[in-house]
Amino acid sequence: MRGPDAARYLQAMVSNDVEALGPGESCEALLLTPKARVIAPLVVFRRAADDFLLLTEVGLGERVRATLIRSRFAAKCEIAVERHRAVVVLGQIEGGIVTQDYGVSAVEVLDEEVEPTISDEELELLRIRAATPRFGREIDDRVLPAEAGLDRRAVSFEKGCYPGQEPVARQHYRGRVNRSLRVLELDGGELPEYDSELELDGKVAGRVTSAVRDGDKVLALAYVRAEVPRRAILRLGSRSVRQLDLPPSRP
Repeated sequence: MRGPDAARYLQAMVSNDVEALGPGESCEALLLTPKARVIAPLVVFRRAADDFLLLTEVGLGERVRATLIRSRFAAKCEIAVERHRAVVVLGQIEGGIVTQDYGVSAVEVLDEEVEPTISDEELELLRIRAATPRFGREIDDRVLPAEAGLDRRAVSFEKGCYPGQEPVARQHYRGRVNRSLRVLELDGGELPEYDSELELDGKVAGRVTSAVRDGDKVLALAYVRAEVPRRAILRLGSRSVRQLDLPPSRP
């Protein structure tokens, strides 16, 4: 997105304070429906004063473009899909776009030829340990941002209006979530299926959204009902499920 009205228009469309970014800075944000369902998670990278790159997950670029164009009206900015190959580089390095997805210092580097040094499974294990939601797994039209912990990392409660702002603010200031995203440890090495039900005392207590092997056990993300104590041992069929402490809230 680029043009003289790019910053003003983007500020009015997404959940975080993108006007506060300086050139070369980035933040997470959400593109939401008026009812606060997630259209797409974003990382907004300000390339210049009137030039923003919106990074989103594979397959969502056209969805983001169409949503922004539909509401653009008289705003003077160009909106187009750019296709990039992003490589995650772990550790403290200069350059790149900061990512908080893995619970360790990391950046995304665009369009660089880099040989992978860790497997997809190892990266997925870092994501799950960090309780980072992914579109199509933890993020879909059943989920509100606060349930996925996205209000802690992708929402500004100080900025002006944007689509979905009212239900997000109402839940933050007045309400409570019905469920929360939690990290679980399962006995045994078999991966549970997506949406597998978790039980407590014979009643459904949640559902599994992602899972990966961690040695002889499985680590998973799941939505668990808010009233379920975090020390409670859950069941997945005959398997015992322990809830782990979530990582600290991130800015």
